[in-house]
Amino acid sequence: MNYDKMIEEITLLCEDCPYPLANLSNTIAVIFNTLPDINWSGVYFSEGDVLSLGVFQGKVACTEIPFSRGVCGAAAREMRTQRVDDVHKFPGHIACDAASRSEIVIPIISDGELIGVLDIDSPRLSRFDEEDERGLSIIADHIAQCLSSSRKHSQYLAAKDMGSSPA
Repeated sequence: MNYDKMIEEITLLCEDCPYPLANLSNTIAVIFNTLPDINWSGVYFSEGDVLSLGVFQGKVACTEIPFSRGVCGAAAREMRTQRVDDVHKFPGHIACDAASRSEIVIPIISDGELIGVLDIDSPRLSRFDEEDERGLSIIADHIAQCLSSSRKHSQYLAAKDMGSSPA
């Protein structure tokens, strides 16, 4: 898989677009339409000790995932990538799509804070390898940067509207 080309495409799509939802939607679409043998790609956002469904491509998904359950919950709880060769052998796996056999979940972290997770499923056992983990980690960092910049811009605008300087 040529992650350099995929990352370049994502960067070009997002560089002049000030809308984080559009950038995130395009990023997930590029992943879903470029990676072979996947059946779901998306983002869950961290809200307390629960992950809340964000932008995705694929079949209908679970809307909330506690940090205590599933591959996504483990990635959020431990703040480290989870690469699972056979999800049916993963304790507490949540089967949103029965066709999924393997999964990779990468935490999206900004300034040491968990923003959410990038979740990708495949109907093929052992679909994800170290190359996928490296490439998707770069994309997760890109998502974190995009969302962090958007959040800081929103805080600036809110402070400006209130007549004060942002912290």
